[in-house]
Amino acid sequence: MMQSILQLENFSVSFDTPKGEVKAVRDVSLSLNKSEILAVVGESGCGKTVMSQAVLKLLPKNSKITQGRIIVNDEDITDYNEKQMRKLRGGVLSMAFQDPMTTLNPTIPIGKQITEAILKHNKMSKDQAKKQALEMLDLVCIDHPEQMFSLQPHFFSGGMRQRCVLAIALASNPEVLFADEITTALDVTVQTKILDLLLRIREKTGISIVFISHNLGVVARIADRVAVMYAGKIVEIGTAEEIFYDPRHPYVWGLMSALPSMAKEGEPLTSIPGMPPVMLAPPPGDAFAVRNKYALAIDYEEMPPMFPISSTHSAATWLLDERAPKIIPPISIKRMANS
Repeated sequence: MMQSILQLENFSVSFDTPKGEVKAVRDVSLSLNKSEILAVVGESGCGKTVMSQAVLKLLPKNSKITQGRIIVNDEDITDYNEKQMRKLRGGVLSMAFQDPMTTLNPTIPIGKQITEAILKHNKMSKDQAKKQALEMLDLVCIDHPEQMFSLQPHFFSGGMRQRCVLAIALASNPEVLFADEITTALDVTVQTKILDLLLRIREKTGISIVFISHNLGVVARIADRVAVMYAGKIVEIGTAEEIFYDPRHPYVWGLMSALPSMAKEGEPLTSIPGMPPVMLAPPPGDAFAVRNKYALAIDYEEMPPMFPISSTHSAATWLLDERAPKIIPPISIKRMANS
């Protein structure tokens, strides 16, 4: 049986705004196992980053956890104050952000930034911290770490800067890494190198990774399990194989159909029509209903529960109710499953 290192139980987060309460994360329950890579996928604004930053208590003051619990290593940290969270950040929980140039200080050498991160969470001499910083640069596959140590970020390419951000996030050997859209601004070749790097780091350190992305195609390369979010809720979760080869939620069908690899030559890419709902007033039923050509009458009235498909796979769609009509998934998904 897999050992869970992080759990969210009925977790909800909202923001107080001049226009009202924005319900950004709604009743999310999931777990992250030791040495697992869990991908959290969905369109921009679905709540992926808010959920992750809420775990680390990195959200602005107008945010609040309205219900649920955060469990880390069997300890409830939901009500931890800032002083308590500082002990967890870096050493237990860490985060690598999307844009390295807003994460890195442009005036300070990369080596010093990594060294500062190490000294912040560990009692050691500066010489010991420098040695560990060089090891971190080597871990993230920066060539000639001794030479790169004293260079500012602008001397590095985009992919190398992202590796440096990873080095800082990993500096204190955290148990959980949140990787927030870290491949989004990179070209396909560099994306592949970063994904392979994460796999090597997981193999060397045993770290657990929450990989946040809007691109299902990217996560296919590294994820053990995939959680798909829409309008602040998880609408389907399962192993990577289950999500990619046996998707059950119409939203996931739409995401799969929109992959460039599914496009037919000479035809435009498929897209999901419509827009996600405004989370000031989420609809009473399935938030995806207005964009779902397979929607049933009940989808507009009542939110679907998570229907179990297997011991590891479940989806929140009324199409899985025993009373629902049998729908054959779009031909593109069926063809992909049989390929």
